Amino acid sequence: METRNREREIFRVTGIGSLVNFFLLIFKFVAGILGNSSAMIADAVHSLSDFITDIIVVVFVKISGKPEDKEHHYGHGKFETLATAIIGVILFFVGVGILINGIEVIVNAIKGEVIKSPSILALIAATISIILKEILFRYTIYKGKSLNSQAVIANAWHHRSDVFSSIGTFAGICGAVCLGNKWAILDPIAAVVVSIFIIKVSIRLLKPCIDDLLEKSLPVEVEKRIEEIILSVHEVSSPHHLRTRRIGNHIAIEVHIRMDGNTSLNETHEVASRIERMIKDEFGERTHIPIHMEPIKT
Repeated sequence: METRNREREIFRVTGIGSLVNFFLLIFKFVAGILGNSSAMIADAVHSLSDFITDIIVVVFVKISGKPEDKEHHYGHGKFETLATAIIGVILFFVGVGILINGIEVIVNAIKGEVIKSPSILALIAATISIILKEILFRYTIYKGKSLNSQAVIANAWHHRSDVFSSIGTFAGICGAVCLGNKWAILDPIAAVVVSIFIIKVSIRLLKPCIDDLLEKSLPVEVEKRIEEIILSVHEVSSPHHLRTRRIGNHIAIEVHIRMDGNTSLNETHEVASRIERMIKDEFGERTHIPIHMEPIKT
């Protein structure tokens, strides 16, 4: 897919998510306040973080689509990795904030503070959130994989974490509503459970970002596939000093290859170009592939 079309599709997916998140965050805040539910207010904060990260995705994907320039010889692909990392960090701190607040409410309840039981409005809001966010997750993860976009996939998992959040919220509110004021503590307990899900998802997103930013090599099976492609060209042998890494949604490959030392420069160039073309056909047009040719030692 062309870069411009890819960007357009990413913006479209993210725009749809933004509209849904904006509706949900307003609806949840109103339902949480009017429905006396700390779990629903926490869920609303989570939806607010979704809305903010949608904006981050749009901004950073636009930057990552820029071609190479004098200051970025390898392109701007890692800006998308950075966007994914920012989403993960926001999720982490949102989760920690909800966890701390929930624990405080539970401790105060144990000390004798009365917690108001949430109303049916909060329960309705949780149900609507679960349905809308699950639909949004499935749509976004499908588009993220087809577009090969880390940031869109990360945003999809952010939507899924909101599903988990709303399920925990629903369970806590449902228990508090159905069982009466004596069980109103289930509402802040639900908020604590939700926070654990959010923190777990944030770590899941941050780990591959850290790997990319620290220049972690590609998986062994990918490197083996690269060697297979090289060795399928009969003029070359002994691929070695293979180095691989990710640059956003693209990869960089550096490798040394041996050829007959009597081969002309034109023929050597043709073989190297052929290998580059084969690798790009396999891993994408924007794959970076410097190849160092060496004569076979006799």
